[in-house]
Amino acid sequence: MLIENCPIINVNVKVWLFWAYLRKPKWYSYLLGCVPVTVLNVFQFMNLFNVIASGSGDMNKIIIDGYFTVLYFNLVLRTSFLMGNRGKFETFLEGIADEYAVLEKQNDIRPLMEQLTRRARILSKSNLWLGAFISACFVTYPLFSPDNGLPYGVYIPGVDVHASPIYEIVFVLQIYLTFPACCMYIPFSSFYCTCALFGLIRIAALKRSLEKIHEFNTSPRSLFARIKECLQYHEDIIKYVSDLNELVTYIFLLELLSFGMMLCALLFLLSISNQLAQMVMIGSYIFMILSQMYALYWHSNEVREQSLEVGDSLYYNSAWLDFDQSVKKKIILILARAQRPLAVICIIRYERLLIDRFLLLQIKIGNVYPMTLEMFQSLLNASYSYFTLLRRVYN
Repeated sequence: MLIENCPIINVNVKVWLFWAYLRKPKWYSYLLGCVPVTVLNVFQFMNLFNVIASGSGDMNKIIIDGYFTVLYFNLVLRTSFLMGNRGKFETFLEGIADEYAVLEKQNDIRPLMEQLTRRARILSKSNLWLGAFISACFVTYPLFSPDNGLPYGVYIPGVDVHASPIYEIVFVLQIYLTFPACCMYIPFSSFYCTCALFGLIRIAALKRSLEKIHEFNTSPRSLFARIKECLQYHEDIIKYVSDLNELVTYIFLLELLSFGMMLCALLFLLSISNQLAQMVMIGSYIFMILSQMYALYWHSNEVREQSLEVGDSLYYNSAWLDFDQSVKKKIILILARAQRPLAVICIIRYERLLIDRFLLLQIKIGNVYPMTLEMFQSLLNASYSYFTLLRRVYN
């Protein structure tokens, strides 16, 4: 199955193929998309540095310009990482497409596949529409702002971007670049979420196989062969999670640090703003940060929780205590391995332990925190704590 035909991932894959971020490079697509967006981000950094160095900007302008600069830097980094690891992404997506075609033939797992595939497609499409809506808010806000600025603050050496007709030209260009920028940011988040959902499908398939393992107890040889298949499939799932971590973990670490700070700054700006239009826009910025990050952490948490239930399916539903002694030893290894979650987590180092051909993988933020809903709550608590401190100092 081609990756663009695999239902669970093809929404995001088609966006990447349209802009030639996968498969054969197309330079004209880059010249219309990622290259001018990168140049825009450079001008954003120059503007932010110029505003801070000159002291000519107020707190509102610095925070808003900083937010967009960090947002565009993040999407440029995502796309650069995708293009720089094009082969790894293509191999990973092809593996999903091949495995999806195999699982699709299993009648007992098909209803769950259809349910999670539908959820993945709705999530990917809704993210794109949400990104398009908020992007439209980005570029229309200056029309209702009293200072008549640009959607994104930029500084071009030797050019007065606020003088006509330069102002109108730059404004139109920024409106256009918002579209490819949205396509550079949103599909990466949706890609991760859909891959996590496919991981849930694979975990469910393993659980179903373990629950039905007692059907092979009539023949010790068949039972042992079935156990080995489950062992191998469990190892494949661990490798799948490991490969997914490798593709997203550094990006999400940077996003955790940058958007945690920006969330604090936006909350502070919201608390001191007295313009309704500005308050609505700041609220939309905060909503975008929270919705994107919550989706990432929720799906990571689901993979972690479902992986912990693998041992329960085997322990409680397979009558394994009646099996042959050699088979029970293998099952004990599965139960021991199942106590460690297949956590999809943001990075600092790998912990590896070889247990009878199993790779024990645990990746953590700062080698302490897994990417779970508890970690998401801790991020919100930390951002709010720094916001209250900043607010107190400002007052």
